[in-house]
Amino acid sequence: MKKIFIILLALILSTYTFAETYEFKETKNLVKLVNEAAKLVQKKGETSFKDFDKTGSKWRQKDTYIFVLDPDGTMLVHPDATLAGKNTFDLKDVNGRPIIQGLIEAAVSIPNKPEGWYHYQWPEPGEILPRWKSSFVKLVKTPSGKELIVGSGMYNDRMEKSFVVDMVKDAEGIIKKEGTEAFALLRDKKGRFNAKDAYIFVMDPNGIELVNPAHPNLEGRNLLDVKDTNNKPLIRDMLKVVNTKGSGWVNYMWPKPGESVPTQKSTYVEKVKVGDKWYLIGSGVYLTDAPKGLHSVSALTAPELMKLVRDGSALVEKIGEKAFEEFRVKGSKFFKGDTYFFVWDMDGTRKFHAADPTLEGKNGSDALDINDRPYGKMFMEVARSPSGEGWVHYMYPEPEKMFPVWKSAFLKRVTLPNGKQEMVGSASYNMQMDSALIEDVVNRASLLVQTKGSAAFDELRDKKGPYNFMDTYVFVDTPDGMELVNSGTPFLEGKNIINLKDTRGKTVGRDYISAAMEKGSSWEEYYWYKPGSNIPTLKKTFVRKVQSGKDTYIVGSGYYVEEKPTMAQAK
Repeated sequence: MKKIFIILLALILSTYTFAETYEFKETKNLVKLVNEAAKLVQKKGETSFKDFDKTGSKWRQKDTYIFVLDPDGTMLVHPDATLAGKNTFDLKDVNGRPIIQGLIEAAVSIPNKPEGWYHYQWPEPGEILPRWKSSFVKLVKTPSGKELIVGSGMYNDRMEKSFVVDMVKDAEGIIKKEGTEAFALLRDKKGRFNAKDAYIFVMDPNGIELVNPAHPNLEGRNLLDVKDTNNKPLIRDMLKVVNTKGSGWVNYMWPKPGESVPTQKSTYVEKVKVGDKWYLIGSGVYLTDAPKGLHSVSALTAPELMKLVRDGSALVEKIGEKAFEEFRVKGSKFFKGDTYFFVWDMDGTRKFHAADPTLEGKNGSDALDINDRPYGKMFMEVARSPSGEGWVHYMYPEPEKMFPVWKSAFLKRVTLPNGKQEMVGSASYNMQMDSALIEDVVNRASLLVQTKGSAAFDELRDKKGPYNFMDTYVFVDTPDGMELVNSGTPFLEGKNIINLKDTRGKTVGRDYISAAMEKGSSWEEYYWYKPGSNIPTLKKTFVRKVQSGKDTYIVGSGYYVEEKPTMAQAK
């Protein structure tokens, strides 16, 4: 550690050339505050700490305050008495992101760059829900020669362009130092190169994507001729910028991580040389109020697809496999556009597939989606369930398209005239979230909890399992308000939420727990944060009272109401 910081000290004394410009007043004020605090530490050393500790001073006001760390992670100045004076190197945010380690690395890891940004999730003072926080830190030397890290943070709904420039510069330094060995670090969802909607991507001079943590299905593919929804050759434009200028900005339409709807994105790209090779590295920012493409949604609602599958299932039960002839007719009610029928036997063998007959006879029970979600296994679980029907959601690219989108399949077990059982199903891309989907997942989760009790909790938390899809997840509470399961906001697990209020003051926990206990099940509405977002959105939640032995639980799930017009609504 000492050797590292001796080297860093020499680097600090060299000319520091990386300059950032900021768009928002809050960001400019924060950087100014940290720079002034850094100068004070450089001048007065540790005697400046008493100035930073004064509540109401310029250094400590409400949720804005100066903190000081040493390079080993000891928190020397902080308004939280549980942190001040202690080694906090292992402190992590609600999603396991290493906070202190990230802050230190932002200040010390890149030569000639003794300052930087780090982004993580943390609750505001006095609040329980975590929000994105952006902290600016600076490495300084006291008069006695000690090296310290001075910083401050802000709860921030927006990504600055300078944040992604800072991220690219850090990635450039790591790649120059470690070469392709750095790629694993760039992919780490809990690392400093993935924050909010921003991430680092890397491609070679020919347009082959080498790193893309948000869309891993693109890695290894040649994207040279990829165009956005406005027909802009974005990859060629990026390569042109780095080949002519070395670095610069490119604007285009691109989907946010986890979304299929394109949003205007401004991306900073830079050429980095490693030996005799070079790479294009970049990161983008979805600017505040950036225009979005229209959301293409399924032509069928969830109840309509359910009725269609039930109609098809009734036909199979009546005439057996002769129904396949009707299912194969394009333009019929059973085969319209990208919505078609498939039939599996109870061992997972595809008996019929209207869109791709080459799949017939092949077993699909081990099928995985683009993110290794085992949708084949989920199909079989639904088919073998007591109800014999239900939904499975997974990500799959639409025909002739690049990005995977959510695909929702409704499945039903049937009994043919010969007594044999099979599974009939149909699916649709971009299914509009519906109360039927939520009631289905809550009912299935409730049955699991009723059967297994607390042993079911790990299954409910599994991000690749049937209880987590789109922005939807299952939560479990006790009647007195203790949160036991919450894969969307795991920070809440182990906390009592009986008095938790939404952003408009509604007592969320008390209301839905009371409704479930009194009625057995209930729909409730409140304003809540989407996972990973600071923006409150109207959420409709279905809760059910579940008895497992002597234990009583409240099981629930909800969906966020679409507030912008979709393509179907715009017509």
